[in-house]
Amino acid sequence: MTKIAVAKGDGIGPEIMDAVLNIFRAAEVPLEYEFVDMGKWVFDKGYSNGMTPEAQRSIETLGILFKGPMETPKGKGVKSVNVTARKTWNTYANKRVFQTLHGVDTVFSKAGIPVDITVVRENIEDTYGGIEHMLTHDVALSRRFITRPGSLQVIKYAFEMAKKKGARRITCGHKANIMKITDGLFLDVFNEVAKEYPELKADDVIVDDLCMKLVTRPDLFDVVVLTNLQGDIVSDLCAGLVGGLGFAPSANIGDHICIFEAVHGTAPDIAGKNVANPTALLLSGIGMLRHLGLMKGAALIENALLYTLEQGVHTGDFGDKTKASVNTTAFAEAVIGNFGKTPGLGAKPMLPDMPTTQTHFKLEKNPMLESVEMENEKIVGVDFFIESNEQPITIANKCMRHAGVKFKLVNISNRGTQVWPTGSVYTNLVNQYNVRFESIDDFPLNQQDVLGLYVSMSGNFKICSSELLLMWGDKKAYSLAQGQ
Repeated sequence: MTKIAVAKGDGIGPEIMDAVLNIFRAAEVPLEYEFVDMGKWVFDKGYSNGMTPEAQRSIETLGILFKGPMETPKGKGVKSVNVTARKTWNTYANKRVFQTLHGVDTVFSKAGIPVDITVVRENIEDTYGGIEHMLTHDVALSRRFITRPGSLQVIKYAFEMAKKKGARRITCGHKANIMKITDGLFLDVFNEVAKEYPELKADDVIVDDLCMKLVTRPDLFDVVVLTNLQGDIVSDLCAGLVGGLGFAPSANIGDHICIFEAVHGTAPDIAGKNVANPTALLLSGIGMLRHLGLMKGAALIENALLYTLEQGVHTGDFGDKTKASVNTTAFAEAVIGNFGKTPGLGAKPMLPDMPTTQTHFKLEKNPMLESVEMENEKIVGVDFFIESNEQPITIANKCMRHAGVKFKLVNISNRGTQVWPTGSVYTNLVNQYNVRFESIDDFPLNQQDVLGLYVSMSGNFKICSSELLLMWGDKKAYSLAQGQ
């Protein structure tokens, strides 16, 4: 008997979780449940991460969390409990499976175009670090972190999953044509890993083109792997292809802890009315059963669900409006009543159970992810982000007085567009510039040199932020301004 942690969630969470667990019990799935306290009411009691210490200990001991949708209080300066949970336990791969469900009408099902797409979204990095600052009263900055080890974790998982799935294609969605360093790094890692899987067709698509292709020919795609923010957007787009978030399961996979959840919200407007659709959470639970090796129960429940949908049983949010809808409890009872029945389309094979042996990790220290540095690093300059409402030529004249014998001013940009030494008077400016200094004649620099320039520059300007300009071997580790 496997024991897992269960958090029922907020809003409709308790109703749909009870429905799903009733289905599991009726199917005699060999699971035990330890209910843990997470969600809005835990925030309200003063726990800023949305979970009690006892809940965190239980989840870290058991290694599996099955959770309902959760609300983050608005306007209280606290982070989303959903994002916090994924990041705290390093569930680096968010797997979402989108399949045509017969009985759930969409544009594509009516056209006879099958959809079977698995989106793997990086789950830890990108703008979801939530590291933001106001640099001036007009300018906000969000830092976007993409790392080689983090990219490698999720991309390696995506390829392994695609191989086991028998996928015909794996695609990297990205914006490396614009974000050449961050998305460029993600794409580089994808291409490196692809060489280890010659049996898989691996390609890449710019994310805006990917979205256009998904809504015109979704049947061309199989497995798609993306960075965090782009993956969030594309996965919701894919949910729309199969009927909405009510049919979108989600698994958050880590090396030590995994979280299975529905991706839809708490729907407070219908909470407590017993009318919510439990399908997404049930599909997430079926994915959890397969993850745990409980193949018989997973197939029994999924076939019953597919048969139920084929028969036109539906909650109020979908289905044939000429047929009366059923409530949450009745939908679950219909699934239970259809145990042993096989859908006409998409039936799942009854495979033998392959229960996994739960491995309980007790880590003594935080794992450090670091790749091998292949080239020597050197400092070749610095970017200072300064506050000023002066014209570029005025700023340039002041900056050049501080350059000294080691630095030269090479560029000034505003919102990423070069405004000095060349530019256009038609470029609108805000009160925050990036001034770039590089070393003269490749003179070797160190951090003390940069700090000396910082101190000198601070006599004329408020320096909001700064970044070292680095090179590894002959490769620049920084971007150029538009027009530079």
